[in-house]
Amino acid sequence: MLLQYNYVNYSQQVKIQVYSPVKRGFSIYERVRNEPAVREKVFNIIYLSSFLLSRREVNNPNIYPYHVFADKTEKFILFKPITVLCGNNASGKSTLLNIIANKLNLEGKEYCACNKYSITPYFSDFVNECGYELGEDESGRQFTQIPEKSRYIKSEDILYEIKKIQQEEILADGYIYEHVRKGMPKDGVNLLRSSKEMYKQMEYMKFAQEKYSNGETTMQILEDCLEMDALYLLDEPEVSLSPANQVLLAERINQMARLLHCQFIISTHSPFMLGSLNAKIYNLDSKDLDVVKWTELDNIRYFYDFFDKHKCEFK
Repeated sequence: MLLQYNYVNYSQQVKIQVYSPVKRGFSIYERVRNEPAVREKVFNIIYLSSFLLSRREVNNPNIYPYHVFADKTEKFILFKPITVLCGNNASGKSTLLNIIANKLNLEGKEYCACNKYSITPYFSDFVNECGYELGEDESGRQFTQIPEKSRYIKSEDILYEIKKIQQEEILADGYIYEHVRKGMPKDGVNLLRSSKEMYKQMEYMKFAQEKYSNGETTMQILEDCLEMDALYLLDEPEVSLSPANQVLLAERINQMARLLHCQFIISTHSPFMLGSLNAKIYNLDSKDLDVVKWTELDNIRYFYDFFDKHKCEFK
């Protein structure tokens, strides 16, 4: 059962002054990591404490998403500041993230129908049958809602953004849309279309798309999306990133969770992410949703065995 308390904006209670003028997450760390106040006052925030999957059993073994978790004997997940969901393809990682996003009504959620002929809202039923409990602030008071900036970011979202900035004809529409989404009125939009500000921004974006690789663009997109004081569900965020940048991304996530009051629930196959994140790891291939070390995952063992087989070629 979700307990209800008066919501307290935790970030307003404990935000250190040096944070105030800075908006974006990745760049904040460089400005605060050496501040004595930050080193002395670090809080690990957990906005979403736990999640309980539907325990309902259905007769039809092919009904989505019931069949995805039908073999699980454990349905309860307890979260840390960084929690990673691992498993092979079709293990339910992305499905679980989307179910959580729908249950919490996060930006980026996707509604899924069972099939085009279905008249029974099985996906909605499953989501409604799930339960969750929110975490507590520094004073031990339970949050009553997830921060508004929280969102679900999928690998296809990142790929779409990369594609969008690579197509000049939709650069302007994308730029206008972002302003409308933030509340700009129609008159303001009309003025923006003919403004020098927009012209300069379009030139900058066209320059950026030529200057940066897909991986660099991915890092920039994530920097724009991830802000302090929020819960983020990330589905394979390492898309397009080199191993070095995957490690860098993992380090940034560690920093944001430790210093910037962020919580992350991540789905990934990347050994570089798994080995670098300070995370609790759930193995979705196991019936009991086992908590494991990253080196115990079948996927990681496969990498290890592959490189061990070819180790003589590195000499």
